[in-house]
Amino acid sequence: THIMHLSNFLPCYLFRSGSSSSLSFRSHTCGQLRSEHIGEKVTLCGWVQYLSRQDLFVILRDFSGLTQVLIPQQEVSVPHDSRGSHQTHFIQLPWRVKRRPLPSSMKSRGDVEVLAEDVEVFNVCQKLPFEIKDFVKKSESLRMQFRYLDLRSSSLQKNLRLRSQLVMRMREYLSRLLIFPTPRLGAKEFVVPSRDPGRFYSLPQSPQQFKQLLMVAGIDRYFQIARCYRDEGSKPDRQPEFTQVDIEMSFVDQAGIMSLVEGLLEYSWPAEKGPLPLPFPCVTYEEAMRDYGVDKPDTRFGMKLTDLRDVFLSTDIGFFKSAVSKAGSSVLAICVPRGAVRANFFLLGEQDHFLFLLEVSLVLVREDGTLKSPLKKLLSGPATDAVLRKTAAEPGDLLLIAAGPIEVLRPMLGSLRLQCAELLESHGLTVRDSSAFHFLWVVDFPLFLPKKDEPEQLESAHHPFTAPAPEDTALLYTQPEKVRGQHYDLVLNGCEIGGGSVRIHKASEQLHVLKNILKEDPTVLSHLLEALDSGAPPHAGIALGLDRLVSIMVGASSIRDVIAFPKSFRGHDLMSRAPDFVSDEELKSYHISVKWPAETGGPDRKCGDLEQR
Repeated sequence: THIMHLSNFLPCYLFRSGSSSSLSFRSHTCGQLRSEHIGEKVTLCGWVQYLSRQDLFVILRDFSGLTQVLIPQQEVSVPHDSRGSHQTHFIQLPWRVKRRPLPSSMKSRGDVEVLAEDVEVFNVCQKLPFEIKDFVKKSESLRMQFRYLDLRSSSLQKNLRLRSQLVMRMREYLSRLLIFPTPRLGAKEFVVPSRDPGRFYSLPQSPQQFKQLLMVAGIDRYFQIARCYRDEGSKPDRQPEFTQVDIEMSFVDQAGIMSLVEGLLEYSWPAEKGPLPLPFPCVTYEEAMRDYGVDKPDTRFGMKLTDLRDVFLSTDIGFFKSAVSKAGSSVLAICVPRGAVRANFFLLGEQDHFLFLLEVSLVLVREDGTLKSPLKKLLSGPATDAVLRKTAAEPGDLLLIAAGPIEVLRPMLGSLRLQCAELLESHGLTVRDSSAFHFLWVVDFPLFLPKKDEPEQLESAHHPFTAPAPEDTALLYTQPEKVRGQHYDLVLNGCEIGGGSVRIHKASEQLHVLKNILKEDPTVLSHLLEALDSGAPPHAGIALGLDRLVSIMVGASSIRDVIAFPKSFRGHDLMSRAPDFVSDEELKSYHISVKWPAETGGPDRKCGDLEQR
């Protein structure tokens, strides 16, 4: 019972000065004591971070920090069972606070220490799989297996507490503002067997259809901190199980949703991260692709794509001239500041193959302003001047120039732009400010895009419920590939942290999109079509990826560092050994039999073994 109540994973405690209250074992946290507490009697609880060899003092730790505790040898004896592996004790000590000297090597522990009067050991453990110290390196699999210990680290404690505060502020804002008296067309879904033969449930990718049905029902305004699931591989910014802030509203347009989200983020933003300038900048999809080559641009640095088509049309350089003479093709360039000084890392190790596929030409701008490149002999003086002027290249810069179809060239150079920034930073140059937060709205996306495997067929750029831009509605029935959607993405530092749209609220329009454009079976969504046909109001919504947002805020390299119990890179829970095998007997009631791939070795192999393999 003591351990359960003292666990520092509880969302909050009641703290009082002086003696501990009836609602808490302690009066203060370890990181709470200051010089103003000198002379007070306090009760602290925590783990023993360090116990001196002669039991002269203890360094006590909890989520808030460290406190040094002196143990008077004549008055207080440390219980015998606390002398084992000192990093695991959970103890309670009534103490009196006193000022302590501050050797330069120990200032991190504060300017006070406490004099112990009594010690009670709540629990001990003889050995842990790793030390609970941030500087101790642990493998990812070990951290996942013993996540309940990994969560004791100060960095994860800070991340999760910031996340909790952020969510509470979001709930407070949205509750005050909003509370009044899908088919398989995206990521794969997790399926859940039922006892009805051959029938399965699907875990929600998002609450999309249901929140739209709430609007049809007249609920008007809805928000939820929703747990969602997608059966897809893990990445640093993606998990099979994730959390999103989900919002839907009736009688609102795109500008209204964007304004609401900006207010939400401003209200819930931690003060220590600095103020958010509002409104957020906004660019169109075409502008983002033209300047950055991606639809989620990182605007913390320049190196924008520059179109040199006009320059190379006037040259006799065979490859470039033939490329730009074709419809839909161009010559694009990236200017890498000071890249020529470090051109040896562009020539180019692991990037060689990538540049070869792109047929990228490297042009170094020497300190005297002349060019070093095979193109130098082929470019006239005026053409050279035009290239340098358009790209704003200066001595010491590096130009990367490529030609080809725009739809291929832009995303490839957009990826190369990001790789250049990473390479420069790996060599000690500052390209992106890691403490900066650059929010950006991206709007006016195409409503449909060609399928990668079937370019003659169209698929939804966002999802099939997105409404067309009002001025493009007529094109929906004649040239759907030219229709822009009322879809908006919120981007932070080059990562998409939210996306939403104005929804189709007319059944006839939704049926046309599903049946005639996407070639989907509309009966799968018959319940939504019937609902829209019952007089659905205009409505719109958005979902913010909470895990991704918090990971960027705290500078975590993976969203696993802001989730209490995440899945591993392969989507496994190494701590509870899930997913695990189910016996044939248990599967009978679900009318399921399992066919084992030969390489798994059958049900005798556990998921932990597969993870390590």
